[in-house]
Amino acid sequence: MILVTGGAGFIGANFVIEWLARTGEPVVNLDKLTYAGNLASLASLEGDSRHVFVQGDIGDRALAEKLLAQYKPRAVINFAAESHVDRSIHGPADFIETNVVGTFNLLEAVRAWWGGLEGEARANFRFLHVSTDEVYGSLRPNDPAFSESTPYAPNSPYSASKAASDHLVRAYHHTYGLPVLTTNCSNNYGPYQFPEKLIPLVIHNAISGKPLPIYGDGSNIRDWLYVTDHCTAIMAVLEKGRLGETYNIGGNSEKTNLEVVKTICAILDELHANSPVTPHEKLIAFVKDRPGHDARYAIDSRKIQRELGWQPQESFETGIRKTVAWYLAHEAWVENVISGEYRHWVQTNYATRT
Repeated sequence: MILVTGGAGFIGANFVIEWLARTGEPVVNLDKLTYAGNLASLASLEGDSRHVFVQGDIGDRALAEKLLAQYKPRAVINFAAESHVDRSIHGPADFIETNVVGTFNLLEAVRAWWGGLEGEARANFRFLHVSTDEVYGSLRPNDPAFSESTPYAPNSPYSASKAASDHLVRAYHHTYGLPVLTTNCSNNYGPYQFPEKLIPLVIHNAISGKPLPIYGDGSNIRDWLYVTDHCTAIMAVLEKGRLGETYNIGGNSEKTNLEVVKTICAILDELHANSPVTPHEKLIAFVKDRPGHDARYAIDSRKIQRELGWQPQESFETGIRKTVAWYLAHEAWVENVISGEYRHWVQTNYATRT
């Protein structure tokens, strides 16, 4: 049995589905079900006794202690986080509360429970913390990619809150001996991603004939990682990672935002030619950049490849085609998650950008 936090979110839900398909080991799934948490993403597991869902907050230490005592997981994998830079700019308090205070309370619960274990149960237990490459700050065009030894330099409330949580996890290993692992990943994409993020937002807007907003001139560069590849990397780290270590996970796919949007448009021209506006590139609209927008992220994944034998299986070209096809086949899922709160958020974030 493992305990997954944030397992109804984008990456967490994909991980739970992949974990059960690949290992069959039961999962206790703790998720607060904020706007980005969606049980519809886990519909394929309905009635599956291997998946136990619990609605709750990682900041609720008493609940975490109860679940640990009841289910006795051999590992805790912490996906739970507020994770959108734009939202952190508009409202940083939620990010501090979940990503910093919540992680602290979860660590305290886990430390107390692990401290009471004995023998193999104690020796084999793991706490795996899932983080982001954004903690490293921004790269210039010719800078080497982020490695595990790159100094932290977060530039947004989101990345600062994740950096703080990473430091707490590290400290609990060095101070208390808690058997931790940390992963820092590049930009994920794939099925079940909430449509505030670039790729699902562009797909949804394009097939609806709406503008495709691109910050600035679209030259910001990200390394794109297909979510299933991320899931298999986390499994490898959990199984074979060295205690106290950090592993960077990337997709070896650096693209500008403009390249990403144009690629999606070209695939939609092929797969969804009956959109209200075609070619879809005609919908591209450059808007005012967001404050402190990092210029480039790139991940050096050689450590996880060398030590654990992991490699991404999807190129950006294969992964993005699968992603577009998935969203076209699951328009009902998208409509289900685009609530009034989401529409209010889009209005708040984009209304003042021209």
